[in-house]
Amino acid sequence: MTHFSDRVERISISGIRKVFEAAGEDAINLGLGQPDFPAPDHARQAAVEAIEAGEADGYTGNKGLPSLREAIAEKHRRDQGVDLDPDDVIATAGGSEALHIAIEAHVNEGDEVIIPDPGFVSYDALTKLAGGEPVPVPLRDDLTLDPAAVEDAITEDTAAFVVNSPGNPTGAVSPPDDIAEFARIADEHDVLCISDEVYEYTVFEGEHRSPIEFAETDNVVVVNSASKLFSMTGWRLGWVYGSTRRVERMLRVHQYVQACASAPAQFAAEAALSGPQDRIEEMTETFRERRDLVVEGLEDIGLTVPSPGGAFYVMPEVPEGFVDECIDRGVIIVPGEAFGEHGHGYARLSYATDTESLREAIEIMGEAYDAVV
Repeated sequence: MTHFSDRVERISISGIRKVFEAAGEDAINLGLGQPDFPAPDHARQAAVEAIEAGEADGYTGNKGLPSLREAIAEKHRRDQGVDLDPDDVIATAGGSEALHIAIEAHVNEGDEVIIPDPGFVSYDALTKLAGGEPVPVPLRDDLTLDPAAVEDAITEDTAAFVVNSPGNPTGAVSPPDDIAEFARIADEHDVLCISDEVYEYTVFEGEHRSPIEFAETDNVVVVNSASKLFSMTGWRLGWVYGSTRRVERMLRVHQYVQACASAPAQFAAEAALSGPQDRIEEMTETFRERRDLVVEGLEDIGLTVPSPGGAFYVMPEVPEGFVDECIDRGVIIVPGEAFGEHGHGYARLSYATDTESLREAIEIMGEAYDAVV
């Protein structure tokens, strides 16, 4: 008799996607985290040239093009001082697949994975799909993940914990001392730290640091992506790296669920990583200006808003009924509980859209606020 797996019955369609796909054509959509910049011209051109030359028609190696993996390794040497072997990199179908294979390769049935709450929706779902048990840890008042809370949550069943800085949905940037603590926790407790670093270039206050910079063992795996770094969400090109033994296990999963990342996207990402980087500074400054506009506007409305240090999200505290009222009035935002139980009473707004739309949205949200308080 046909039936569905218990694993898939434990998860549901992402609340972000539900809100996004239900949005009307005329709605101002602040629900989806997608940069509104075009991909770099040199990245697009590299893909076109590879396609026209017939170089992108076939499979690449499971790990990806050697030249792409070298570009990824060079990027992390340059930005983090990490001596990364290109053979210890796997190119993936976006950061989403990188997270999937990292969790799938390290989590057994019943193992616990400590995740931030509120946190990116995939952490909970991918843990359940691997047969594991998510252990949500509430964030501090400033919406950063507390290393002490992570350490307190570790049990003999803990396989891994997830760190995300700058964070989604919060925009919070963990200070370097906390990042070093996460590395210590992974080392001392012999658990895996999965560091999701897809927003690493979008930092306004503080600095991005990676646990792998501080780790003394190989208990850190890093997930990253071209999607947010280079505004290439539709290209679906990410990567994961770690020690040789961890990459070998993740490759076992990757080869069966994906075989290899899209060849045209690999050529494009290599060009993005190796070519001019001026777009990154331009995007970051634009997001900073939008962040300031949105935070000031929401505070003027009367909302309490932890000011995000990075990414392109803000997560204000909101009154009951505010999210529904905004959606009814044509501004799409995501209820905080979509990101975990402790997101209740918050909402996530993405300011990855143009300034005119943001100003209009703030005015409408002010009307929504007045209607529910």
